[in-house]
Amino acid sequence: MGSISHKNGASHNFGVIVVGGGNAALCAALAAHDHGANVLVLEAAPRDGRGGNSRFAGTVFRASHKGFDAVKTLLCPEAMADAELCDMQPYTNEDYARDLAKTSHGRNDKDISAIMVRDGWETLEWMKSKGVKWELIVRKYQNVSGLKKGDQKINLEPGGPVMAVGGGVGLTDYLWDAVESLIDTGRMTVWYDSPAHDLIATGDTVHGVRVRGRDSFIDVHGKVILASGGFSSNPAMRRQYLGEGWDLVVVRGTKYNMGTMLNRAVAAGARPVGHWGAAHASPQDANAPLVGDVNVSPHMPRYAYPYGITINVNGERFFDEGEDNFGKTYAQTGKKIGDQPEAKAFQIFDQQTVHLLPKRYETATPIKADTIQELATLMGVNPAGLQKTIDAFNAACPRDSSGFEPTKLDGLCASEGLKFPKSNWALRIEKAPFVAYGVACGITFTYGGIATDTSARVLNNEGNHMPNLWATGEIAGGVFYHNYPGGAGLTKGAIFGRIAGREAAAAAAAKDANAGVKVGV
Repeated sequence: MGSISHKNGASHNFGVIVVGGGNAALCAALAAHDHGANVLVLEAAPRDGRGGNSRFAGTVFRASHKGFDAVKTLLCPEAMADAELCDMQPYTNEDYARDLAKTSHGRNDKDISAIMVRDGWETLEWMKSKGVKWELIVRKYQNVSGLKKGDQKINLEPGGPVMAVGGGVGLTDYLWDAVESLIDTGRMTVWYDSPAHDLIATGDTVHGVRVRGRDSFIDVHGKVILASGGFSSNPAMRRQYLGEGWDLVVVRGTKYNMGTMLNRAVAAGARPVGHWGAAHASPQDANAPLVGDVNVSPHMPRYAYPYGITINVNGERFFDEGEDNFGKTYAQTGKKIGDQPEAKAFQIFDQQTVHLLPKRYETATPIKADTIQELATLMGVNPAGLQKTIDAFNAACPRDSSGFEPTKLDGLCASEGLKFPKSNWALRIEKAPFVAYGVACGITFTYGGIATDTSARVLNNEGNHMPNLWATGEIAGGVFYHNYPGGAGLTKGAIFGRIAGREAAAAAAAKDANAGVKVGV
C-alpha cells in the first residue's frame, strides 16, 4: 500500500489488476476478491486524493424497486427519521428502461441497458453488505421545511431512491474501508500514486499494465479491469471531442481523469462507442472552483431551475426549465449554459418559490432586487431584454396556479408566444423581492468510451472480445447519449464492476489451474 517508488524496474504478477479508485473500480476489486482472486488496485492519486469522480458525486443511485416499503429496507437507521416524512411510488423495470431510452434518444445499447435494469436493486443490497450506508435524497436536493405541509408526505421522485450517507466522500470512504480491510488476507494490494500508463499486450491479448513511476516504468501482469474514468479533466481532449469552449468549463470532479487509459485502449484496438461529443454537464455556481475541490465542489450544483426561469446575459430564456423532473434534465442543462454568450446564465426566482431552494444554495451569493429593472442592472444583464422576457413569460403562464406541485410533474404550462415553453411549474415571476443566482457549465463525466459486452469484456474494432481485458464505469461507453437519467452512471459502474470482478477472477483462476501454480506478488 502506498508509493511504489521502491519497486521501480520490477515486474509483478497478480490475478486481477483494477485500474482506478472510484465506485466502479472498488466494486470490481471487492467482487474479484469475493471470487478468490489476488487483486491489485492501481490508484493514480495519493491516498488523500483517492476516489476518482465518485468522491465528488451526489451519489444518487438509480434502480427499479417495488415502492417505498422496499426502499426503506435499504436505509441505515439514521435515515429512518426522514423516511417518516416521505413517500415514494414504485419504479418499475419498464420505467427504468423507458428513461434510459428517452434520455439517450433511443441510441443506448439495449443489452447493457437490460443488465442495468435487471441488476440495479440487487447491487444496492450488495453494496450495503459491503458497508455502504444509504439514505433518502430529500435533504440534498430539496428544502424539507419548504415542502412540508402539515401531515402531507413529501412525494419523492422514485427513479433515484437512495444516495450514500456523506455523499461522494461517504461512498468512497465506505468502499475504500471495505477494500483496505482485506489487505491482511494477502489477496488485496493497493498502490497509490500509481498512474497506469499503457496496456501490455501482444495483438488483442492483454497481459497486464505498465505503471508510470517517478523515474521508471513498472510492469504488472494479470487480468486487467479498466475503471479509470473518461477525459473530463483533460482540457485538450474536451476541446478535441466536445468542441469550442469546453477547455474552459468548470471541472466538478477529480483532476486525475485525464483519459490516458481510454486513449491507450483505443490505440490497442478497443472499439470507440457512444457519444464522444457530449458529456454530463450541469448548472454550477458561477464562482465554483475551476477544478474539483472536495471541500467546496459538492456544494456548487444549482438544480432548482424548474422553480424559476433561467436567462442569459441578453435577458433571454434559452431552454424549457420545466421539461421534466430535474433528475432527468440537469445533466444536459450545463451544455445549454455553456453555449450562451459569455458561457454564463442566471436563475431567477420570486417569493412564490424561493423557499423551495435546497440548502446548497446557501453557499451562493444571491442577487436581490425589488424590481426586474434593478435586478437586471445588478446582474449586468440587458434590462430591456429581461423585462421583455419576463413580460412575455408572465403573459403565457396560467392565471390559475393552484395546481402547482413542486415534487411532481404538474402540467402547469406556459407556451403561447414563447420560443421555449415551460412545460411544468410555470408560475408568473411577479412577487418581489426577486432573487437571482449566477450559474456556469460544469462537467461531471464524459459519455464516449470503449465497447463492452454484457460480461464487461472489452470488444475490439471487429466486435471480438479482447482476451484478459474488461472495463466498467465512465470508460465504458454506449449507454448515455445527449443526456442521462440521474444516478444511472454510478449504478452502471457498480453493476458492471461486480460483473468484471467476477469474470476476471474466474479467468485468473482458470489460468492458475491450467498452469498448476498460484499467482502471487
